[in-house]
Amino acid sequence: MPPSHVLMALSVPLMWGMGIVFAKAALDQFPPILLMAFRFAVTASVLVWFVRPPWPLMGRICLIALVSAAIQYGFTFTGLKYLDASVTVLLVQLEVPILVLLGAVFLGERPGWRKFAGIAVAFIGVVLIAGDPKFDGAYGPFFLVLVGVTTWAIGQIMVRRLGDVGGFTLIAWVAVFATPQLFVASWLIEDDQWRLIREADWVVWSTVVYMGLVMTALAYGLWYRLLGKHPVNQVAPYLLLLPVFSILGSVLVLGESLTLRVAAGGAIIVAGVAAIVVERAKPRLADVSGTLSASGPAVSGGSAPATARGSRRRR
Repeated sequence: MPPSHVLMALSVPLMWGMGIVFAKAALDQFPPILLMAFRFAVTASVLVWFVRPPWPLMGRICLIALVSAAIQYGFTFTGLKYLDASVTVLLVQLEVPILVLLGAVFLGERPGWRKFAGIAVAFIGVVLIAGDPKFDGAYGPFFLVLVGVTTWAIGQIMVRRLGDVGGFTLIAWVAVFATPQLFVASWLIEDDQWRLIREADWVVWSTVVYMGLVMTALAYGLWYRLLGKHPVNQVAPYLLLLPVFSILGSVLVLGESLTLRVAAGGAIIVAGVAAIVVERAKPRLADVSGTLSASGPAVSGGSAPATARGSRRRR
């Protein structure tokens, strides 16, 4: 790749990874589901004007938004509220092995022995992290993130069956549907929203803007451009840097510290994920290859769900 494309490939995991760090800071004073509702509201308000409504698919996209955005982010970011950002982003890497397993069960895909070995290695890393004394048997937030990761993977199976939908079209309309879903969920589950909205400071609102515009719209724009110019197996390995950027950010910005056990478990998870994604070259598996997030993005963040086959990309 030319140097400018390498720079873009490096900036995408940086933007997604820092989104987790900024979200963790905002969650100290803002409820997680409400934060995600505002995040998707920003994304929808910016992108929806530039894409055509896929009318025949609206019902299915609404359901995808519920599963892979509203429910998934509700679980993942509630877990993030009570976990270190560094631990959360390492757990989110399980999106890749879980999606591969679900693809084998529900889509008839046949991962090779290398992929199954990578899955086993990744889960060994999770077990190592779970045994860290810092948890002291308090596995509730740990479990919430794992449920969120699994829910995201289920959503991607739904996306894979959707058909050929443009990437920004799907992101925009998932955001449109996820916004009211998340606001309703916040109203039902969380408390004192109006006061928190009035008292929220620049940390909260700058995080909302960052996650809605930079983490979602800009990062995915760069990601699509790279996938349009280069094979997926050449671009996807850069996403292995996502936990690296998140952990550095959590240490430098949030003042978190990594125990040796968590660092070792995280390294094992990333090694397992690398065994899964580095060889991936087939377009129909592209959304698995680039699955490192924030949660989304995830936690990918970040972020938003993977597009269908025609978009050749991640979530």
